[in-house]
Amino acid sequence: MSSKVLIAMSGGVDSSVAAYLMKAAGHDCIGATMKLFYNEDVGLSKNHSCCSVDDVADARAVATALDIPYYVFNFSERFKEEVLDKFVCCYENGITPNPCIECNRHLKFEYLYNRCKELGYEYVVTGHYATIAYDTTSGRYILRRAVDPAKDQSYVLYSMTQDQLAHTIFPLGVMTKAAARQIASEHGFINAKKHDSQDICFVPDGKYYNFIEQYTGKTYPEGNFVDEEGNILGRHKGIIRYTVGQRKGLGLSLKEPLYVKKVDIARNEIVLAPDKNLYSSALTAKDINLISVTSIDAPMRVKAKVRYRHTEQWATVTQPTPDTLHVQFDEPQRAITSGQAVVLYDGDIVVGGGTII
Repeated sequence: MSSKVLIAMSGGVDSSVAAYLMKAAGHDCIGATMKLFYNEDVGLSKNHSCCSVDDVADARAVATALDIPYYVFNFSERFKEEVLDKFVCCYENGITPNPCIECNRHLKFEYLYNRCKELGYEYVVTGHYATIAYDTTSGRYILRRAVDPAKDQSYVLYSMTQDQLAHTIFPLGVMTKAAARQIASEHGFINAKKHDSQDICFVPDGKYYNFIEQYTGKTYPEGNFVDEEGNILGRHKGIIRYTVGQRKGLGLSLKEPLYVKKVDIARNEIVLAPDKNLYSSALTAKDINLISVTSIDAPMRVKAKVRYRHTEQWATVTQPTPDTLHVQFDEPQRAITSGQAVVLYDGDIVVGGGTII
């Protein structure tokens, strides 16, 4: 059955293949690129590829080849409010954010979805690697892992609501990345061999502290590195440069390897500790979203991830209040970090998640 779909086209190979698959299936398609920022505003060269004229040109070329209408939506002000400002605020408060989750939460599946409805279209289509299904037993839409475990992106999609899941299609969730590239090559897409983005789009060199200083116009004062007893070990270069679990870039000569255990904003201190002291058995999360269930009324056995690249681990989760989760791990986990997301799985189904506090 044909549907009216809006395809989020980033200029990359995944969204281009998603567009091809929807067009080939006979759907009424339009393509759209979200303009999230201007390179000069985040300290990047005008010629940098991400969010640039090149990306728009690649997306438009694929849309033209597929004979579908194509638009560019300027969401830069909303991206600034929902992603950039929050990113900076987190680091200024000793918290390590995940801007990709915030971008998905607000830009792709809130603002873009709203634009989709305004235009009279039914579904947002993206190139994410995950799958959506409807569970007739619970009467709820569920989010599942992708078939390709190496590309699974369900972790960064845990905040999707039931309404959003009901009006979203992930056509790549049932295929491998290699298969997607093969389709792009077979159809002569200009971006068939384009590299995947590995970093935060507005911090492609990974030096997020340089971005923060440029974005805010601030310099962040030096302070002390201290051990867990408060003994001074050296001087740090500003609290925004450090996150829990970090060892590289400390610039210290120590008798044993030490890692960041805590960013103490009140004292402007970075607390260092041996690796063995970075392990915790429990966490609390807020701003939660549950997908496969409406609430967790009794202790529930799950596997939990505390970072995108973390291997999920067995845990028991409870819901002390409507907007908090308590996760108790079977085995202590390293460097559980405030600001990151904890995402809960029941097999390949996403139960839900929240922001670690």
